[in-house]
This record gives sequence, structure tokens and C-alpha cells, in this order.
Amino acid sequence: MKRYEVYKNIRKRAMIMGLPISLFALQMTSVIGSLLFIIFSFSFTVIISVFLFNATLFVGLTQFARNPGLLNFKKVFPKTVSIKKDSLFFYED
Repeated sequence: MKRYEVYKNIRKRAMIMGLPISLFALQMTSVIGSLLFIIFSFSFTVIISVFLFNATLFVGLTQFARNPGLLNFKKVFPKTVSIKKDSLFFYED
């Protein structure tokens, strides 16, 4: 009788080729666009430049996936929204 292990890492993100699903979709969109670009303007320099572009995009996306703090922006919106007026009077005292 076969034994199956329980999959305990259900909360981890799904990865394809070391990229999360959204970044992998961006990479594949770039690859398909590059193939269309190669088909309609066929030359050796275009092939090399498209290959280098896709390679640098893949390296950049994998670095971004490993360290998402590279594009850390400040939060624009406050944590809470209130219509209470700010005043210097303390009514609890």
C-alpha cells in the first residue's frame, strides 16, 4: 500500500522557474512579444538583442522575487480613516 505525505506548505507561494505566477506571466508575455518581434524583423542583431533583453529581464525578476524590498515605497494612505476633528483639548482629564 502506498503512503502519501501531507502537503504542509499550502501557504507558500506557487513558483514556476523561480518566479511567482504574476512575474512568470510577465516573463512569458515578454518572450511571446519578442518572438513576434523576431518574426517580423528578422536580423541577427535583433535576435541577439532580444535574447539579451529577455535574459536581463529574467535575472531582474528573479532578484526582485528573492528580495521584494528593492521597490519598497512609503505608504501613502493612513492606517485608519476618521472624521474626528483633531483638537488640543483633552476631555478625559
